[in-house]
Amino acid sequence: MTRINFLAFLILLLAATVYGIIEWRQSKIIPGEVIDSELTPDFIAEALKTDIYTDSGVLSHAIIAKRMEHYAKLELTHFELPKYTLYPQASSKDNIDGSDLANENSSSNKLTKNAPWKLSAKEATLYKNNRVILNHRVHLSATDKNSLIQEIHCKYLELDLNTNIISSDQTVMVQGKDFTMYGSGLIIDLNTKQMTLTEHVRTIYKKNNGYPLNDN
Repeated sequence: MTRINFLAFLILLLAATVYGIIEWRQSKIIPGEVIDSELTPDFIAEALKTDIYTDSGVLSHAIIAKRMEHYAKLELTHFELPKYTLYPQASSKDNIDGSDLANENSSSNKLTKNAPWKLSAKEATLYKNNRVILNHRVHLSATDKNSLIQEIHCKYLELDLNTNIISSDQTVMVQGKDFTMYGSGLIIDLNTKQMTLTEHVRTIYKKNNGYPLNDN
């Protein structure tokens, strides 16, 4: 009986030793190494410059970025200091209206409607469904001097490249030709320039001399 107990003790001691060695080896593995191996980009580009076209060959948008990292497993692409140039999509109504105008007016009208937008941020992430999340120092500006909306400043913005619709649930500052507006819950269709602000906080109107007219 004593011999059996001794053998059982040796087996337990051996099992405990093996378990201790396994735990010690696992403790030496840095968790970040496992994460980093999974998050290693499949493709990296420095000083990225590229143009993206639609299936019909129309220029959709252009992007310039300091650095681009593509992660195939995560199905996303990360950009550092991205600068987008977004080209509005002409609607069928725009095409019909333009065809009825004189050549000179039609060209001017087309130029206004197709004027691109400039969008920049400190960083951005592109997902497989063509949805872009922009973070930190987000700035949207119109190249059309006659556009009611001239600039938008915020910390967070979502962009749907399929529809050219941008949105943000955070605080934004909208600057127009004669006003500055503050609020949150922003939705803008860059094709039609229609803007929705679900929560309006304040609007400052300006006279032609640049001084505030009133504050709502």
